[in-house]
Amino acid sequence: MAHSVRRRVPPKLLRSPKKADSKSPAFDVKVFLDSAGLGRKVAEFRKGEAVFSQGNSATHVIYIQAGSLKLTVVNETGKEAVVAILSPGDFAGEGCLTGRSRYMVTATAIARTTVLVIEKDEMIRALHREHELSDRFIAYMLARNTRVQEDLVDQLFNSTEKRLARTLLLLARYGKQGHTQEVLPKISQETLAEMIGTTRARVNVFMNKFRKLGFIKYNGEIHVNKSLLRVVLHD
Repeated sequence: MAHSVRRRVPPKLLRSPKKADSKSPAFDVKVFLDSAGLGRKVAEFRKGEAVFSQGNSATHVIYIQAGSLKLTVVNETGKEAVVAILSPGDFAGEGCLTGRSRYMVTATAIARTTVLVIEKDEMIRALHREHELSDRFIAYMLARNTRVQEDLVDQLFNSTEKRLARTLLLLARYGKQGHTQEVLPKISQETLAEMIGTTRARVNVFMNKFRKLGFIKYNGEIHVNKSLLRVVLHD
C-alpha cells in the first residue's frame, strides 16, 4: 500500500505576500491644504472679487491660504450686513457638507487673496479617511461656533467702544498662538461699522480715541497694540 507523503511547507511561505504598495505615503494635512490635487485647486482673487455669492449652488469648501475674505449677507429689503472677516487658516462655504444646497452668504476678497477650492465630495472623503484633517476641521468649527456665541453676547451687552476694540483684536488674531498680526488687512470704517452694528461716525470717534491713547496706529493701515485689550477688560 502506497503511503502519501505530506510535504512540509516552510512557515515563511505560508504568510500572505505583502503588496508592493502597502506602505502609502503618510497624509500631511499641511500639504493637502497648501497645494492643488485631486478634487481641489488653488485660485487667486483680486480685491473686491467674489469667491462665491449668496444664493449660488454650494458645491465647494474654501480654505484661505493668503489674504482675507469678507462674508456678507443681504436681506429681502436689500440691506447688507458683514457677518465675518476671515483670514489665512479659515474655511468658508462649509455649509455644503451638511446638505445645504445654496451658499447663505457672499464671500468677497478684501485684499489679494489665494484660496484652495475643495470639491464637496473630495472634502467629505478626506474628512472620513484622514483623522488629522478631520480633527483640525472639527476644532476650527467648534472655535467658530464659540465665536458666534461670543459675538451675540458682545452685541447684546457691550458698548459700541468695547465691540469695536474686540473686533480689532479679533482681526489681529490676538490670543492665537503664532498667528497674531499687528497690521490688519485693509478694512474700511464702513465695514467695521457694519460688523459691530453702529454708524461710521461712531467708529471714527472711537478710532481717533484709540489712536490718541496709543492703542492703535491708523494711517490707512491699522496697527493694533495689544494694550487695546484694556478697553475690552475695563468695566
